[in-house]
Amino acid sequence: MPERMLTIEEFNELLKHWNGEQIKISKHELEDVDTTFLQLDSVSYRTKTRRMDEYQPMHTLSLNGQGEITLEAGGSQPLPDASYEIPLEDTTLYRYDDGTTFTLVTERGTYTIEIMGNNT
Repeated sequence: MPERMLTIEEFNELLKHWNGEQIKISKHELEDVDTTFLQLDSVSYRTKTRRMDEYQPMHTLSLNGQGEITLEAGGSQPLPDASYEIPLEDTTLYRYDDGTTFTLVTERGTYTIEIMGNNT
């Protein structure tokens, strides 16, 4: 399946099919690269109408579930909360490739969400 652009609604519908699956989230922000593995339980969104500054996102995607962050020095540590949050903007681009990878491109960075395997 070739890469295609999605609307936020299409992205949301496709991502919800991954509930119950193990996913890998890679964040590329400036020189920083983080990798997180998460057992996806659910997907939710939050909107903040009152923000302290422009750096705080107005919209946030929460990937809810237990997970761990891979450390640059080796090893891993549990997520501090049972969710991984991605800041969303009105200009965020949503891409879907080959049925196993989503890419979200924001002004701050690029997030790649990959399905790791089938639990069924």
